[in-house]
Amino acid sequence: QWQLAESGGGSVQAGGSLRLSCVASESAYSSNRMGCFRQAREPERDLVATLDRYSGAAKYADSVKDRFTISKDNSKNTLYLQMNNLEPGDTAMYHCATYRFCGRWSDTGRYIDQWGQGTQVLVSS
Repeated sequence: QWQLAESGGGSVQAGGSLRLSCVASESAYSSNRMGCFRQAREPERDLVATLDRYSGAAKYADSVKDRFTISKDNSKNTLYLQMNNLEPGDTAMYHCATYRFCGRWSDTGRYIDQWGQGTQVLVSS
């Protein structure tokens, strides 16, 4: 059953930009915790950015701070990830996901409830 659908990935050179979109079902979008993950190597699932559903506060992994911006459009049930100044290390499959509370950012990938099919980002040097 469809819950999350990502798009916007592609192949760019280092320094380039991409904008990822994630359209969510009503139930997924109403989840307390929803964010963007990336998976460079299975089974690792690294949380990249997240938006607090109530406060709107954004949080980012240290590796993408000041380069990535997460936002949402409630009228479209859509989450966006603007990625600027991309680096080869950003190459990965990017996924939207809903997840349960986890006290440690680095462990969040173990608490995923719903997982989108992903969109591939390839950054060449």
